Amino acid sequence: HNPKVEGSNPSPATNKRLLPDQPYFVYVLWSERSHRFYVGLSEDPEKRLIQHNSAWSGWTSRHQPWKLVYSEKRSNYRQARKYEIELKAQKLGRGFFLRTGLDPKLFSRGS
Repeated sequence: HNPKVEGSNPSPATNKRLLPDQPYFVYVLWSERSHRFYVGLSEDPEKRLIQHNSAWSGWTSRHQPWKLVYSEKRSNYRQARKYEIELKAQKLGRGFFLRTGLDPKLFSRGS
């Protein structure tokens, strides 16, 4: 069974007040328990990880605990959002792993 990918559109926590010229990060979280990835966008991926792991309701709370396995800084929101969409479009195919540098063997069942 292959892992799945989910993600923000972007999440309300990210949308509080967009600063178009501020750096943003595209991040990937992994839930070993649910065998799922979550692709998101944030000014601070470490802070978002804490929020995802402390949420009491919502989609991400059902798949805790999350582990931050990838993040990449982009110079502004627009570039980060474009990259987030590109990663999600890969549907965990070869392109997803090539772009992130993650090893697909580390995210297969039974690993």
